Amino acid sequence: MSIYIELINPTKIIYKGEVDTIWLPGIVSPFQVLPNHAPLLSVLDKGTIKIKINDQFKNFDIDGGIIEVKNNKLRVLID
Repeated sequence: MSIYIELINPTKIIYKGEVDTIWLPGIVSPFQVLPNHAPLLSVLDKGTIKIKINDQFKNFDIDGGIIEVKNNKLRVLID
């Protein structure tokens, strides 16, 4: 099972595709989003987004942003 994600900054799409899970730097604390997560809208702090795809990991450093999770799709608008 996977979740579709899009990481978008003001000039381009940094990453899009299916991932196993994603860890995000929340304002209060880091959090993880798994497939079939409940709808969510949250603000992100400066930190690292970490995604897992088939036992491989990718990291993306951000200065903050906003995340929306809905219908097994996750969109991150990055500052």
